[in-house]
Amino acid sequence: MIEAKLDADVGVLHVRPVSALAQSDFRELAALADPFIEERGSLPGLVLEIGRFPGWEDIAAFVEHFRFVRDHHKHIARVAVVTDQALGELAEKVASHFVAAQVRHYASGQLAQACAWAAGADDSTAQGS
Repeated sequence: MIEAKLDADVGVLHVRPVSALAQSDFRELAALADPFIEERGSLPGLVLEIGRFPGWEDIAAFVEHFRFVRDHHKHIARVAVVTDQALGELAEKVASHFVAAQVRHYASGQLAQACAWAAGADDSTAQGS
């Protein structure tokens, strides 16, 4: 299950996985993001707040996750990964090879900075910057 909300004022989709990811979670994310992207051409930012990655319910959820990334990565300018897990540093280093967005890792205490950067603010407080 994913908790997600779109701040349409600044164009940032904030996503927080809370339990194993389901196929329907990615359809719900698309339902939030797609109308904004259609209206404005892109989504300035995505904030992934990950305490612990919960995995996927099944292979269908895994496939739907990668479909979502494939269909949306060219329309999202910045992805902030907020986590204390090693996943954040890995995502920042590896994601640039697979997605069009800029990716930055922030520690869990830096959620406000991550949201500001994802919305377009210049920021040098990210780990690894």
